Amino acid sequence: MTGNFVTVECADCGNEQTVFDKVSTTVNCAVCGSTLARPTGGHAAFEGEVTGTVEAR
Repeated sequence: MTGNFVTVECADCGNEQTVFDKVSTTVNCAVCGSTLARPTGGHAAFEGEVTGTVEAR
């Protein structure tokens, strides 16, 4: 099973950032530094709102 890339909106500043849905390290917002995604051993736990999935071409 493969993972996908998703767009996550930061709950603090509203920045949208694309991240892998199976992160192995904590992903922080590039603008304000808030946590966007935490690893769980499977699919990530997202702190912000997932606003979409990035389609592969």
